Amino acid sequence: MPAPRFFGHRRIAASLWRMVSEDRLPQTLLFAGKLGIGKATLARHLAAGMNCASGPGKPCGECSACIRILEGDLSSEQFRERIEARRKLTAEKRKGAPLVVATHPDVLIFPPDGPMQLLSIDQARMLRESARLAPAEGRRRIFVLEHADRATDEASNALLKTLEEPAASLTIILTSENPFALLPTIRSRAIPFYFSPLARSEMDEFMQSRDEVAEEDRALVSAWAEGSPGAAISLDMEEFARRRHAMLTLLRAALKRGEFAKLSVEIGSLGRGESGQIDRLAAMLHSLLRDLLLMRVKAPADLVHHDIAAELEPLARRVSFPWLERAVAALQELEQLQRLNVQKQIAFEAYALKLQR
Repeated sequence: MPAPRFFGHRRIAASLWRMVSEDRLPQTLLFAGKLGIGKATLARHLAAGMNCASGPGKPCGECSACIRILEGDLSSEQFRERIEARRKLTAEKRKGAPLVVATHPDVLIFPPDGPMQLLSIDQARMLRESARLAPAEGRRRIFVLEHADRATDEASNALLKTLEEPAASLTIILTSENPFALLPTIRSRAIPFYFSPLARSEMDEFMQSRDEVAEEDRALVSAWAEGSPGAAISLDMEEFARRRHAMLTLLRAALKRGEFAKLSVEIGSLGRGESGQIDRLAAMLHSLLRDLLLMRVKAPADLVHHDIAAELEPLARRVSFPWLERAVAALQELEQLQRLNVQKQIAFEAYALKLQR
């Protein structure tokens, strides 16, 4: 197995590899950036490099430690199915067995759990108990808390106690799409690294290295993924088109009264699957609003949805800058509605109504 390659974020990676090679990883790191951008991937690479048989340094990809740690990719089918199955369990059953992924005894990954996809107090307690242990076979223990901004209040407070008294041989890596949703006291104890979307050239290079997407679709998927390698390789083009159509219907409803019957049908057609989650629909809205703004200022060179530019153009002519500003600001409220488990039909109809005021 060749040494694994990490795409993009060269300055961040260089700084962290230097820390790994000198065996001085900080005790708490915060990786912030959009979904699928490489935060968890780099965390696994760091964990493998720190515990590599030929290290510390970049992972060789061939020793037992590297192979096991790098297998802890939660985007792989085996882990996606496991996490999805847990959504159907009762709260009592999940409490008895907090969700943690460990393909190596010194590297633990804590992903959000349950139908609300939140980090629970039981996971935080397990992390705290495990943090007291010395490395079982490696040089350093590394815990990855994915989507740390989705922790419940109780879990956040429990995590803070762990960060206040960290074990000398432990590094905790927090990943977050919205770091400002974390407690300020948690942010203050972490060294932050902000991951920006990959450039189109970096995305094209990444796409050429993978075979999950047909060659004839790679340019389109590369644009749709908005600089996110993880989004690109997992993107279902048919589902993407359905989400986009539904959100275009919403924007038309917001700009023209009398369209809510169509909006209700489109949102309802998305069903209860992952494609219909509020956060995914909100992300689609954000990318459409971004393209409308670019078209409004006559700078459409880097559109995400360049394949439907002709369909977006009439909308772009109708929107004003204050309206776009209000539309983007209102997206933040959709995230709160998801945490409150508000039905998506109600959430998005309320969003469209707000934009008509």
